[in-house]
Amino acid sequence: MSTTSFPGVLPAPAQSARLRDALLAADFTADGLLDLLGAPAYAALARSETVPAMRATRGDSPLETLVRLFLLQRTVSRDRARAVLPLEEVLGDGWVVEDGDGVRATVDIRPYGGPENQDWFIVSDLGCAVGGAGGASGRDEAMVLGVGGASTTLAGITVRTPAATALDVGTGSGIQALHVAQHASRVTATDLNPRALVFTRLTLALSGAPDADLREGSLFEPVASETYDLIVSNPPFVISPGARLTYRDGGMGGDDLCRSLVQQSGDRLNVGGFAQFLANWQHVEGEDWQERVRSWVPSGCDAWIVQREVQDVTQYAELWLRDSGDHRTTPEEYAARYDAWLDEFESRGTKAVGFGWITLRKSGSDRPSVVVEEWPHPVEQPLGEAVRTHFERQDYLRSRDDAALLADAFVLAAEVTQEQVGPPGAEDPEHVVLRQNRGMRRATKVDHVGAGFAGVCDGTLSAGRILDAIAQLMGEDPVLLRDRTPGAIRLLVEEGFLDPVPAPVTGA
Repeated sequence: MSTTSFPGVLPAPAQSARLRDALLAADFTADGLLDLLGAPAYAALARSETVPAMRATRGDSPLETLVRLFLLQRTVSRDRARAVLPLEEVLGDGWVVEDGDGVRATVDIRPYGGPENQDWFIVSDLGCAVGGAGGASGRDEAMVLGVGGASTTLAGITVRTPAATALDVGTGSGIQALHVAQHASRVTATDLNPRALVFTRLTLALSGAPDADLREGSLFEPVASETYDLIVSNPPFVISPGARLTYRDGGMGGDDLCRSLVQQSGDRLNVGGFAQFLANWQHVEGEDWQERVRSWVPSGCDAWIVQREVQDVTQYAELWLRDSGDHRTTPEEYAARYDAWLDEFESRGTKAVGFGWITLRKSGSDRPSVVVEEWPHPVEQPLGEAVRTHFERQDYLRSRDDAALLADAFVLAAEVTQEQVGPPGAEDPEHVVLRQNRGMRRATKVDHVGAGFAGVCDGTLSAGRILDAIAQLMGEDPVLLRDRTPGAIRLLVEEGFLDPVPAPVTGA
């Protein structure tokens, strides 16, 4: 596909500081937009529906002018533009161009609220602010998308501990590099699309963030054997028949791109470092999907793989045909492309496609922890801290045999509640459920011993002493209870219901 729909010369970041000041002075921020547009129009704009926002910006205030210029891509008069922008500078840098008696934007500038209420701006191609929402026909293979649901998901699950070096693979408009720049001393960002590297530089400059080391190339090719404390990637993971669209189609067969990205990341991680990805994987006839994705984990790495959604091949094909605007072509063209997707899946024995998160940590352990699970339920973002503590708990459990586990003390995690389930009026519940109200928001059934154990874990008594007390109350053999309970304690620790206390308790 040609790239003639895009301006030949992209903006330069030279005057980005003055442009940023002008945007902030007009309250062109996430909060300012919400106040101006109202919740319905604001939400509609996030779905690439512009009519409500057009109706809300009929005045001539500075904020309305900027919304019409940069978000609605309407031509505004030179006088209105000059009243709110350093017009000659932004014309000179190419952020806007002359259009008759007015000016129009060359890029979409989208206000974005940072995790500590920073006012950031994500720069993308016109009409591409929200990936997958617009279904715009004629999408160009070289276009650069703005912020979509996948982008914010990855940003939310990323571990935010300080890092000396970080790498964003397939940076796109630069949202992950922008986040990482807040806690990494040196950021490298790569992309196969040179246009994306320009947009990343614009996003960083307009957001007041340090520049990144930008390199062109596929996957890890631009960084060779360099290693990092953190690697993040929202890759072009769509499993498609061909590579029509650079922003989403990886150009490798099936889920090979995601597999290659995960497998190759092990050699690029420093010990203790994290690599975090969004990915798609095939559900192949006669093959366990968990074993398929488990096989991707490189040696020396722990892993936590969470499948968030599964679509059958027809749902999957229809989703991405809409994304590319193919549903707006002729019925014959649409049917041919749909058929090509199904041919691709049939040739690979693919019956469904899973979507989820993959986190690796370079532990160097000869007994790696690899947890693969399905969790389609709501979670509380951001989850970065929950991801970090997941691996801390794996380290803890790996270092404790059953005797050491029973010698330790535990505390019930914050905001865990207990539910008793059974017929109304029954003397005893059929079962007890422990439920998290933070993080992954898990729920797990426990027996009476497990419920009683969790209920008294306040860090003052060792697990062994608590079990001995429970055995006495229930008239059970304490030795047998100690023998059969460590597995249940391990599960409660692994899933975050119990936290080990910092110092071990003696006298178990």
